[in-house]
Amino acid sequence: MKTYKFILSGGGTGGHIYPAVAIANELKLRFPNAEFLFVGAQDKMEMQKVPQAGYKIKGLWIAGLQRKLTLQNLMFPVKLIDSLLKSRRIIKEFKPDIAIGTGGFASGPLLQMANMMGIPTVIQEQNSFPGITNKLLSKKASAICVAYENLERFFPEDKMILTGNPVRQDLITIESKREEAIAHFHLDKNKKTLLVLGGSLGARRVNQLIEKELEAIIGQGVQIIWQCGKLYFEEYKKFNSAQVQVMAFIERMDLVYAGADMIISRAGASSVSELCIVGKPVIFIPSPNVAEDHQTKNAKAIVDKEGALLLKEYELNELFAVVFQNLLHDEQKQKQLSNNIKLLARPNATKMIVDKIEELIK
Repeated sequence: MKTYKFILSGGGTGGHIYPAVAIANELKLRFPNAEFLFVGAQDKMEMQKVPQAGYKIKGLWIAGLQRKLTLQNLMFPVKLIDSLLKSRRIIKEFKPDIAIGTGGFASGPLLQMANMMGIPTVIQEQNSFPGITNKLLSKKASAICVAYENLERFFPEDKMILTGNPVRQDLITIESKREEAIAHFHLDKNKKTLLVLGGSLGARRVNQLIEKELEAIIGQGVQIIWQCGKLYFEEYKKFNSAQVQVMAFIERMDLVYAGADMIISRAGASSVSELCIVGKPVIFIPSPNVAEDHQTKNAKAIVDKEGALLLKEYELNELFAVVFQNLLHDEQKQKQLSNNIKLLARPNATKMIVDKIEELIK
């Protein structure tokens, strides 16, 4: 029996790492004796997270372009050439059957080199508005797995498959984990729980909002689990109390979702896909500081189907208190948002992506 070899690349943020790990886990179930190698950016969080998930990883000396003229930008061509050459060496040594990219800096050089060396490549595009790397790679890719409709204007239509985004499989069973969640996070079962998510690195504006509204939220009998991100933990840990749990990072996302009654979140593609499966009432606060404002587009895809609420950062001071209070006291609205967001879930995304990978290698 042939031993397949899979090379995967995705990183920079949890939104690129977890889909890659989810795909690897599904491949491992189907091909138990397969070999896996991840390729990431050498100073980014994938260098810790991927080994924690049980996979080997190699790092490239690559970083993204800044939007202003900086020393880092002047170094970009050097880093890119170095990363392309290192990718070529890694591919020659490892001899993968296929290369899979889920976005992030490192997936560009790796997939470009795989394309040039005649190895089949699969791109997993998470956003409703693709980044420049995936647009360039798509011309030579064997297949492009997308999470949103109407991406024909960016990608060759004959290569696209609408799969949705891979999510952690343990989220599919959260209905049954409420009691375990309450015990795990020491929650008061008679109070509503608000979960605040700012992404793996954190979100400054969301943290400032929660700090400002903290007393008012607690005053309405709500307890808070506040994932402030590792960049901000030192600044915000002082707000830990009986009612507020401040965390840099949450390991048990399945349990935190099971325990939450309402969620405030950024609108990164992976988060949006997870929240559709979780099916709780959500207020999205998209980051305006991302390429082509794609978080707003991700959130609008849900909001337009009446599956969530959306507040722009510039509206927070004026509107947040009213929007939050209205949602907290309107059980009917909570139910409606829950039911509608669940209709948009794609729980079989990982399996569909791996079906396509299997088809290509066989």
